[in-house]
Amino acid sequence: MSNQLSHVFARCTKENRAALVGYLTAGDPSIATSEQLICALAEQVDIIEIGMPFSDPAADGPVIQAASERALQAGTKIKDVFLIAQKVRQLKPEIGIVLMGYANVPYTMGFEVFAKQARDSGVDGVLLVDIPAEESGICAKIFQTHGLSQIMLLAPTSTEQRIALAASIAQGFIYYVSLAGITGAEMGEVKGIQDKLSLIRQYTKLPICVGFGVKTPAQAESIATFADGVVVGSHFVSQITSNIDDDDAMLCALTSSASAMVQAMKW
Repeated sequence: MSNQLSHVFARCTKENRAALVGYLTAGDPSIATSEQLICALAEQVDIIEIGMPFSDPAADGPVIQAASERALQAGTKIKDVFLIAQKVRQLKPEIGIVLMGYANVPYTMGFEVFAKQARDSGVDGVLLVDIPAEESGICAKIFQTHGLSQIMLLAPTSTEQRIALAASIAQGFIYYVSLAGITGAEMGEVKGIQDKLSLIRQYTKLPICVGFGVKTPAQAESIATFADGVVVGSHFVSQITSNIDDDDAMLCALTSSASAMVQAMKW
């Protein structure tokens, strides 16, 4: 398990605030511009989730699906993802870095090779959204050997049995999906999210981050009052989409939106 993620959450706890977790897809809209955008976002968030572009991102909504398509069209390979992670680590030694995506990428590469290169690039954890807790044995020991936290997903539909299983496997933090749907959909009702986190906390002492559907500073602020972290993905990616023909405007919009989230989450 990565100690870096533990340090991040400990620092946020000491500062009496939730962690801000920001997601962007590597290689979107181009490899060079993506590096600039991800590094800029890393300057403001506590944990950066770097998306590994994939041709069939089943859990993602239109915004992140389009980001993957643009990244693949730009020729993005997994080596580019590692290089961007390495750049972020050099820029922000204290940040948490998580690779997020689908199992096909590391499976095709070979989990051992993938894990070694991820760790050598400064990555702290991996979230593979299509590997459920029941199938996590395919990579759990390999990730652990290389010091990578295997982050698990839970959702509103997760039973207590599934919560217990995921909690017994998860490292780094648990990612709670606020809704039964895809990224970018409307966030679930706050009271229901809070109640589910209370149940999950009965089974784990790991930090719990809430994502999927967090689009506004007000939503981030409300989640930050009871979660250990707030994950913002589609909202940040949409800053690229809205300024697709102007890299400077894209960078400005991303920086501004991230700053607004940071300010809203301060207690």
